[in-house]
Formats: sequence, C-alpha cells, structure tokens
Amino acid sequence: KTQMRVALLLVAALLALCSADEHDHEYGAGEEVVLWMNTVGPYHNRQETYTYFTLPFCRGPVESISHHHESIGEALQGVELEFSGLNIKFLENVAKTQYCSVQLDDDKYKAFEYAVRNHYWYQMYLDDLPMWALVGDFGHGHTDSEQDGDTAFIWTHKKLDIGYNGNQIVDVNLTTSHRIKLMPGVTLPFTYEVHWAPSSVTFEKRYEKYLDPTFFQHRIHWFSIFNSFMMIIFLVGLVSMILMRTLRKDYARYSKDDELDDMERDLGDEYGWKLVYGDVFRAPSNPLIFSSLIGTGFQLTVVSLSVILLAIMGDFYTGRGSVLTSFIFVYAATSLVAGFVGGSLYSRNGGKEWIKQTLATAAGLPVVVSAVAFTINFIAIYYRASRAIPFGIMLVVVAIWVFIILPLTLVGSVLGRNMAGSATPPCRINSVPRPIPEKKWFMESWAIVLVGGVLPFASIFIEMYFIFTSFWAYKIYYVYGFMLLVFLILIVVTVCVNIVCTYFLLNSEDYRWQWISFLAGGSVGIYVYLYSTYYFFFKTRMFGMFQTTFYFGYMALLSVALGCLCGSLGYAGSYVFVHRIYRNLKID
Repeated sequence: KTQMRVALLLVAALLALCSADEHDHEYGAGEEVVLWMNTVGPYHNRQETYTYFTLPFCRGPVESISHHHESIGEALQGVELEFSGLNIKFLENVAKTQYCSVQLDDDKYKAFEYAVRNHYWYQMYLDDLPMWALVGDFGHGHTDSEQDGDTAFIWTHKKLDIGYNGNQIVDVNLTTSHRIKLMPGVTLPFTYEVHWAPSSVTFEKRYEKYLDPTFFQHRIHWFSIFNSFMMIIFLVGLVSMILMRTLRKDYARYSKDDELDDMERDLGDEYGWKLVYGDVFRAPSNPLIFSSLIGTGFQLTVVSLSVILLAIMGDFYTGRGSVLTSFIFVYAATSLVAGFVGGSLYSRNGGKEWIKQTLATAAGLPVVVSAVAFTINFIAIYYRASRAIPFGIMLVVVAIWVFIILPLTLVGSVLGRNMAGSATPPCRINSVPRPIPEKKWFMESWAIVLVGGVLPFASIFIEMYFIFTSFWAYKIYYVYGFMLLVFLILIVVTVCVNIVCTYFLLNSEDYRWQWISFLAGGSVGIYVYLYSTYYFFFKTRMFGMFQTTFYFGYMALLSVALGCLCGSLGYAGSYVFVHRIYRNLKID
C-alpha cells in the first residue's frame, strides 16, 4: 500500500508538471505580460541551442517575476525560458525605449561576432506564442553573397506588434532593426517598442499562422498516401489470391500423398512446408530476449497509436514538448501491455526464468535510450548547450521507471503467464530437430530479412521526409491524420510482407520462422537509418560534433524503436498464418 501511495503521489506531481501555461491566457488592462527569452544557436543546427544569455545580452529593468515551471518534455527538448526583464503591459503601447546597454570588451566582441558569423538566431515567447530573430548579419545584408571578411553587424532594436481579441493575445510579430557595427570598445544600446492592435483572429486559431499547409498538404503528400493504398491492395491481393491458391494446391497435393502407401510416398517427390510440421512450433533460440523484444514492440505499437490519436484530438503542436511528454507517460502507462505479451509468450515457449524476463522487458528499451541520451548529454554539458538534461529530470525519469514501468510490467507478466501462458500447438513437436537442407542464396535467411523491410519502408519514406523536416528543420508538424493513415498502412504492409516471407521460408523446409519474421519486419529500421544518413548529407546543412552526434544518435534510437515495432507486427502476422495453415493440415 505504501508503494502504491508513493506511485500515486508521483503521478500527480508529474501530471502537474505537464502544464506549460502559467495563467489562463486572459488579461486585464494594464496587467503584466511576460516576454520569455528561450534559446539561441546556429540556424542550420536546430538542436545545438544555448540559453539566450549565454551571449552577452543584457536584461531589462524589471526583476521580480514568478519562475516558469517547465514540463518534463520541455526539459528534455532543451527549453530554457528566462525572463527578459522588459516592462510590457496589456494594451499599453511603449515608444522606443532603451532598456540596457553593453560595453564590448574583447570577449564580448568575439562572442557576438562568432554568433553573427555562424548565423545564430534566438527564440522568444510571449503568451506561449513563439518569435524568432537573427542576432545580426554582415556585409550588405544576410544574403548568399556574404563573405567571411565582411563587416559584422548586430541588431539592437526589437519592435513587438501584438494583436489582441478581447482580453486575449492572438498574434505577435517581432521586427529587428538598427544595425550597429561590431567593434571592441563600442557600446551597444538595446531598445524596444510595443504596439497593440485589435485582431479578428480567434484565440483557437492563433497558431495557424505558424503552420505551412502548402508544404504538408502538397500534392506529393496526397500522392504518397494513394501510392501506399495501391501497395496495400497489391499485397492483400497477393496474400489472399496467389498465396491462398498456392496453399489450396499444397493441401490437395498433401491429401493425395496421404492416400499413397509408404513405398510410393518414398519414391515420390515430397517437399514443402508440410515436412517441417514437427519442428515449426519449436521454441525459438534465446526465448527470453525474443519474448522481451516482442512485448516491447507491442507496447510501442499501442503507444504510437495512442499518441497519434491524442495529437489529433488535442492539437499538440500548440504546446512546447507536448508530444514528448505524452509519449513518456503513455509509454509508462502501457507497460502492462509489454509485460502481458512478453510474459505469455515466454511461458508458451517453456521459459522458467520469468523474473529475468520481466526485468529485460521493463529495462530493455529504457536502458538503450538512456545509454544514447547520457552519451549525448555529456557532449551537451561539454558544449554548455541547453540540451543538457538537468539532474532533477533524470531523477524524475528514473522514478517513473521504478514506480510505474517496473511494477506495471511485473503485473502484466504475471497476468500473461496465468491467462495466456499455455502452449497449444496444432502439431506435435519432434524430439529431435529436423536438419535444414541447403537453399539457394535468395532463400537464405539474410536475404529474406533484407527483402522483408523494403516494401514497408517504401510505404512510409515520403512521410519520413515530412517528419524529418519538422523535427530537424523549422516546420511544425500538424497533419497527424496523415500520420495515422501511414501508420495503419505500415501495419498492413508489414503483416502481408511477413506472411509471404514466412511462406517461402517454410516452403524451403526452414522452420526458424520466429526470429526471421521478427527480423524481416524489423529490417525497416535499417532502411530508415540509411535514409536518415542520406537526409543528413543531402537535405541539411548541419555541422559540428554536437549536432552530428545528436542527429545520428537519436536517429539510431528511432530506427531501433521502429524496427522493434515492425518486427513484432511481422511476428504477429506470421504467428497467425502459421497456426492457421497447420491447423488445417491432416497429420497421421
């Protein structure tokens, strides 16, 4: 009971952290409006960000302000909101006013010049609405003809145009001006002005200006969905018509063989998937690891589907870190699924070390994610980047695992072993494994595994481009309806492809279908990672060790997670298919 109380208190505290808003977005005349300074960093390296005041900017005169309470998703994404110190009141215009000045010594001059040369820009928030601006430019302006030897300038004036509808802020625009040449010894006077204007934009639609429908709803996006539907029709037709017709012929041939006597059968040309009926339900090698991977894959499937549906209903693009925060809590809440599926599968395969299996299921993916995240975190700490995960957030993540994920996985494992842990194979398993005959190279396991991921990747790679662009560039992803369709298409394509692969594998008298079906479905992760490598070199202008490590580290995590998800779907499809065909087979 004590552990349950602690867990409930922890959940309540964590849910309280999920709110990114500090008020209800309603203001009275003259009420304070907070301008938060977020991060600054190179334009081409979106994830290489630093706190705004890492550069020698100065603060405004206002000092007393309540602290911003960030969510766990914001902390993990490197959101570092700091008060600007600017005095902004609702509906009160501010003429051009100097709020501070900076005397450039050699260190401050070099910091600003480095930022300008590397195209640094910063982000601000006002009533949760983001704004962006460049630190400065050089030469005649920020154009493609700029040269390293050109003079560097910094923008020192900020003009805020704020639109309001009733007592709510519905629009913000930032304009920077007043270029000053960067030189040691120069004094930079930083100024600002605020203009309020009524707007017809409703509060519910104030984020629509940040969306890019011409990009996300482009004709090629619709064409990719249509193309994927055509692929589904083809694959379902292949499985239902060609494969079923072939199976019907196999059943007819096997029934004819049953009418022959032993000598005629020995002289006949007997081949095919019937011959491995005594080994096809043999437990896979390393059942503990296998069942843990399958359980994790099923959990990721439920998590992905749940988060997509929540995003469709909740407009996650309007909140900082909303998707990541939701993913963490949905993953924790669905640990019961991983425990149930993994525990029941392990029990059906004759596993006895169920405690080790439960720990492997609960800790497998979190350990991999933590290893990559901590490695990148050390680099972020070295760079003093805002992406460095605070120690307090690490403790919160560990607490989630200890008090939520591990207990739920344990409960799921116990339920799985007791409710679905009895093996009922349609065929008796031989005591001695049947030798696997030699096969042609294109029927080898590695060939089937590599081929198994081609079509699933082909069904999602266009959507991968839009997702990559929204995460690694500066687009806000909001078409979660498209994502849901693509995810459902991926499920159908993966299942159909694995059924075909499993049929050809069994027909070559190879009964090791469990691991091969998982790896064939999971090989889509290999193609996603290869595509991400292509995207990095040909679609971005990222540079530097931190950004490169961050990119390839987290793309590896995405590929592993997607591979585990698709692998479990492939195994599930093959499991149903294998049990179906051998249930209808007459064995003496």
